[in-house]
Amino acid sequence: VTLAPSKAIEIGSRVTSQGFQYIDAPVSGGAAKALEGRMSIMASASPQAMSQAKPVFDAISEHIFDLGDDAGQGSQMKLINQLLAGVHIAAAAEAMNLAAGLKMDLHQVIDVISKCAGSSWMFENRAPHIADGDYTPLSSVNIFVKDLGIVTQEAEQKNVVTPLSNAALTLYNKASESGLGAEDDSAIVKVLAERSGIKLPGSSS
Repeated sequence: VTLAPSKAIEIGSRVTSQGFQYIDAPVSGGAAKALEGRMSIMASASPQAMSQAKPVFDAISEHIFDLGDDAGQGSQMKLINQLLAGVHIAAAAEAMNLAAGLKMDLHQVIDVISKCAGSSWMFENRAPHIADGDYTPLSSVNIFVKDLGIVTQEAEQKNVVTPLSNAALTLYNKASESGLGAEDDSAIVKVLAERSGIKLPGSSS
């Protein structure tokens, strides 16, 4: 779950005021890595809390990042991760839509680009969904409506411009409003394909 750092700070304050320890520890890796115990954990908490949580973290994660003692630091890092993830998915969708418009072999595109500098983890993971026409949700469009919404709101509060995040969020919002919110986040490509008059794999029109 992605929380606004300000919300993590608020929750941490309430928890510690009651005499409990609080660990701000968002994760990354997706469902597959979670099942394999290979998540990345972005944690911030007191040294004592981190020490006590270590056996649990070791059991479920491949990487544990200790980002400091204060609540909010973990959520700040997750915010940066989600900014990049959301923009990378949008870029992958745009690239695959262009490839489809050029009548390219989409599986060949994936094979080549995944070995080139233009690739990303999100391209390698999500582009096959588009090539196969399979939008079974592993992470939904609506998750990035929420997460990029948090990114842009937090940035605006700090007077930081986020033009790429804003553009990607517009695309996720459009997909959600079109009834694609519960589909895999790669389904944002359908919005681009419709606007481009392109037929994607698995499309009925």
